[in-house]
Amino acid sequence: MLKAVTVPEEGPKRGTEGAAQSHGPDSATPEPELRVLSMQFTSSPRGARLARRAAVRRLGEWGFPPMSDASCTVALLVAELAANAVQHGRVPGRDFHLLVAFDGRASRFSIEVSDACADRSPVHPVAPAAEEESGRGLLLVDVLAVRWGWVPRVPVGKTVWADVVAAGS
Repeated sequence: MLKAVTVPEEGPKRGTEGAAQSHGPDSATPEPELRVLSMQFTSSPRGARLARRAAVRRLGEWGFPPMSDASCTVALLVAELAANAVQHGRVPGRDFHLLVAFDGRASRFSIEVSDACADRSPVHPVAPAAEEESGRGLLLVDVLAVRWGWVPRVPVGKTVWADVVAAGS
């Protein structure tokens, strides 16, 4: 069973596991206000790719097609945070956890990626030299997210989170 992660107070309501069900347009049941994707992946490049694909697929189910601005932005943020968890937060034998939540009232997505490594905390991004081949990921997160940060994860590790507004909703 997956556990909910701790987030800052100003974040959306967290801790809801699984995804809320859609109810077609003819249904008397209203659309859920909070939809959640919560999954665990192996801490590997393949796991990071699968996390991005799962997020895009779920956003499509929530009404955000794969080529929409919202889906592309969430996909990029999930890809970057998952890649960082794999590259910088990997602990052998431990998976990383992805949580993507959509708050319909606020028209906002929250993305969280949790890993088991507490000693490598993200720092405020600084642009690398032009000739550097890497080091721009958190700059992308900083530009695309309304806000982002990290919190310690209980019992071990950290959770890096980012919030984005759903464009066009």
